[in-house]
Amino acid sequence: MAILKKSEIKQMNTTVIPEKITELKKELMKLNAQVATGTRPENPGRIREIKRTIARLLTKKNKPKEEIKKA
Repeated sequence: MAILKKSEIKQMNTTVIPEKITELKKELMKLNAQVATGTRPENPGRIREIKRTIARLLTKKNKPKEEIKKA
């Protein structure tokens, strides 16, 4: 799966976000398994980018809850 840009995440529905998070977590698990077995991943920087993208999606997912509490 391609890394999502900030603008793509902003336009995303809250119903699609959990699906994207699970896809990214599966990909991250595969890359972490490669590192654990000692093989080099073809793009080591991808691990960091996937983690950041997951964090951005989780932030977007939890944002409406915070707005409701403030009101």
